[in-house]
Amino acid sequence: MNNDSLSVFDMFKVGVGPSSSHTLGPWNAMLHFLGNRIGKGQISNIRKIEVELYGSLCKTGIGHGTDIAVMMGFLGELPHITDTELIGAKIQHIKASKSINLFGIHKIGFIYKENILFKPENLPYHPNALIVTAYFDLGSDSETYYSVGGGFIEWESAISAPSINQDDNMAAVITQYSVSKAKDIIRYCESMDYASISDFVINREKQWRTPEATLDRARSIWDVMKDCIFKGCHSEGILPGGLDVHRRSKKIVDKLMQETDYSDVDSWVKAIRTKVHPHQDIFKWVSAFALAVNEQNAAFGRVVTAPTNGAAGVIPAVLMYYVSFSENYKEENISRFLLCAGQVGILFKINATISAAMGGCQAEIGVSSAMAAAALTECLGGTFRQALVAAEIAMEHHLGMTCDPVGGLVQIPCIERNSMGAIKAINAAYLAMETEPSNAKVDLDEVILAMWETAKDMNNKYKETAEGGLAVQIPIGLSEC
Repeated sequence: MNNDSLSVFDMFKVGVGPSSSHTLGPWNAMLHFLGNRIGKGQISNIRKIEVELYGSLCKTGIGHGTDIAVMMGFLGELPHITDTELIGAKIQHIKASKSINLFGIHKIGFIYKENILFKPENLPYHPNALIVTAYFDLGSDSETYYSVGGGFIEWESAISAPSINQDDNMAAVITQYSVSKAKDIIRYCESMDYASISDFVINREKQWRTPEATLDRARSIWDVMKDCIFKGCHSEGILPGGLDVHRRSKKIVDKLMQETDYSDVDSWVKAIRTKVHPHQDIFKWVSAFALAVNEQNAAFGRVVTAPTNGAAGVIPAVLMYYVSFSENYKEENISRFLLCAGQVGILFKINATISAAMGGCQAEIGVSSAMAAAALTECLGGTFRQALVAAEIAMEHHLGMTCDPVGGLVQIPCIERNSMGAIKAINAAYLAMETEPSNAKVDLDEVILAMWETAKDMNNKYKETAEGGLAVQIPIGLSEC
């Protein structure tokens, strides 16, 4: 991965739940295989297509919807715009008809249990691996893909190539801002007199777009996050997958709002902001915001990786906390919040991992909490050094967190963990605001290194395999492996 090819928007991909590494990544891999490797002009020559899911993609693939993602990718559906309400029907049609219409242009036979194969062994490069093979009248073409977290993919034949972003596919560039460490951000901010991390990011992103376009794009990401919170806070019922997990965000919000009138998401946010809230209710609101996003994620709803789907609720919840309850709230800070958060996320992506299959849940909830803590600190008026202190505090108190999804589903403990990560981020921000950075004993670069060393030492059964922790205390037998 070329460090300079990463934009902050690589950390925020609009897609479909429930998992960026197990759903969005495999989905993107199938799109890449057919659209780029084979090419649309050759799709009509395919007679058979087969996918082998390895390691974590096998062990928790059913619960994470990896099989569904593969089929949606074969259909040529784009995860950031597909109608999520129709996914179930499309998958049922494939299974019932025993056929699939590749990219909507070439129908071939497809038997679910014969064309999607589950193999529990790990491939050497990464535990999230899959091999896809297209068969022709004469010969075949095959590629091995790795879903390395956050929707990023890499492939065997070009393993040193930049990972693919679903909507940009940006080539590596040479930039005046080469950033791989937090100390690089500090150096640039000090030498170029930037007041904040977001000021630095706006200038760094000029290699791809104008400052105005960067701010607008960040705001559009927030619009998707905000809509996800709103929909989740107004949906009820039982989440799919067999655990019979009941949605809770709506019940919490109904109690908090009582008879308050509103007509849409913006009037709802305005109503929350103008309402007088007892101190304890603010914590309930933050939890409801986070739960809402991850309940939507668990139900194959539209979410934004932040930086992953499993941790998608932390950053929206903390940003909504700022919008709803901060006395110094400024609308223009919404975009800056996400720019700051994205830059912190890049540091983890470069120096450690954002894949739970590589690093446990510290790589998802821990990273998202660190991102949110830095961003909130900046928006509250903290310095860029204090923002980095906040990120360090948040990650320090997620070190060692395992990923042990019950039944391979992104539900228990994942949904509640997002609310915990959001609360920790807020606490970290306020602690950082009261901290003199020069007195801090641990810096962000050091805690990222500690996280990566912890990840490498962690037993594999605690890395998104459903083979340890809570997953074996409440077994429900969803895995094919």
